[in-house]
Amino acid sequence: MKGTLRYLKPYRRTAAWAVTFKFVGSIAELFLPLLLEYIIDYIVPLKDLAMVLWLGLVMLVCSLVAMFGNMYANRLSVKAAAGMTHDLRYDLFKKISYLKSGQVDEVTIPSLVSRLTSDSYYVNQMVARTLRLGVRAPILLIGGIITTFIVDVYLALVLLACVPFVIVAVVIITKRSIPCYAKKQAGSDDMVRAMQENISGVRIIKALSKGGYEREKFRGISDRLGETDFSAKKLMSLTNPLATLILNLGLVAVIVVGAQMSDGAGSILAVLTLFTIILNGMLGLSKIFVVLSQGVASAARIEGVLKLDEHQLIGQYPAGNDQYAVQFCNVSFSYNGVKNNLEGINFALRKGGTLGIIGATGSGKSTIINLMMRFYDVSGGAVYVGGEDVRSVYPANLRSAFGVAFQNDFLMAASVRENIDYGRNLPPENIAKAVKAAQASQFVDGLPGGLDYEVSQKATNLSGGQKQRLIVARALAGNPSVLVLDDASSALDYETDAALRKALAEDYPDVTKIIIAQRVSSVKSADSILVLDDGKQIGLGTHGELLENCEEYRLIYKAQMGEDV
Repeated sequence: MKGTLRYLKPYRRTAAWAVTFKFVGSIAELFLPLLLEYIIDYIVPLKDLAMVLWLGLVMLVCSLVAMFGNMYANRLSVKAAAGMTHDLRYDLFKKISYLKSGQVDEVTIPSLVSRLTSDSYYVNQMVARTLRLGVRAPILLIGGIITTFIVDVYLALVLLACVPFVIVAVVIITKRSIPCYAKKQAGSDDMVRAMQENISGVRIIKALSKGGYEREKFRGISDRLGETDFSAKKLMSLTNPLATLILNLGLVAVIVVGAQMSDGAGSILAVLTLFTIILNGMLGLSKIFVVLSQGVASAARIEGVLKLDEHQLIGQYPAGNDQYAVQFCNVSFSYNGVKNNLEGINFALRKGGTLGIIGATGSGKSTIINLMMRFYDVSGGAVYVGGEDVRSVYPANLRSAFGVAFQNDFLMAASVRENIDYGRNLPPENIAKAVKAAQASQFVDGLPGGLDYEVSQKATNLSGGQKQRLIVARALAGNPSVLVLDDASSALDYETDAALRKALAEDYPDVTKIIIAQRVSSVKSADSILVLDDGKQIGLGTHGELLENCEEYRLIYKAQMGEDV
């Protein structure tokens, strides 16, 4: 909780003024019953109209001070809470952006989305309402009780006897509700996950006519979240009725005792007014406990992410052979720490050379890229880029050497130029060269506005092949030392794929290229080809060598090319 509330520090002056105005407004409100009692019991019997009007004017002033003080305090509290939430969300987004891949896997993307949105909202509500009610409610409660003692000691003792029962009830209910709200937020993660899966897979769902199945699955998640939310709110909903019941019983006792012991109607009327003030104070405290229950649970989830150490340790490791652009030495790796996803990977790629990687789905092709760019750390062995162990290089420096095009990479809702440049302020000639080499110039020139054509969200106004060519152009535009094409030509026809490979060889001869593909035609001209099967290296060599020595590669070649070897 402390880690979250420190974001309020830059806005402490605004918060302090909010508390001050709320304090003044609440104190002014407490003067009203005292003035009322004095007028009824002391001035009215004297029939002094001038004094009645004068004190009435004072009551009006107190009412206006209370109203405008509370209104301005509410504005200031909202302003402070909004500024704090803005900073909190920014730092949380920044933290998420730099989390290690393993940490993202552990927390999960839907949970991160939920923490960035709904959890930060609940923290905002907690701070805003606490600033509004955290001063007013205690003042109305404690001040109301003190004022009641001033009016009539016996009647005050009757009301005071009720307060401990209310406090105990509120504390018990709140203590039980916090775990419910934490469970509710976990249910929100499941709902976000379901929504993401349905939105991203809507075409598959429609193609397989599984809309009904997905609706029922979502209904189950929604029902569980609703039940959890209902349980939490059912608990918290007991607060107001219990507080009202206890204080109403106290009010009955006040009337009975007042009828027997009070000397004037003004004191009873003042105590009844003070009762309303005290009740408002108690209800305000109960509202604070409600938002605190949600806010504390949400703050804990946010702090759980903010406390993660996203920095990858930079150590001293022996250097490799600097003649190689990329080198894997007996590398093994496991995502879950139980079973190796890669094992015994050994290859070396000279600078300017081309490595093809081929294998069945799930064989570990993309995992090699993850290790090369240090999205994950190896479990055993070592990975070298430019002769340096990737664990001894700062991640930003390491990744700046790469240009990467993934199969399912994203395009922004921005112009074609902005998608290729991606905030790097690249020279126009670099972009033009990359577009041409990626075989995208023909369709880009035909778009309205060319490079200034606006790509829609998720690039729905482009075909699959057009998307992939823009993604490849983005990877090339930065003039990388190592170009990685991770199945980035799967949507291209054979002619365009061949033209792309030819352009890469002619226009970027000094760039080291790693091509992951399902097609033999995409990798057969590579200097060496790595064949993977179930995380193991079963072949390494040229196209001709693998046809002779690797049975799996021969089978892939025969299946795709229809030729016997």
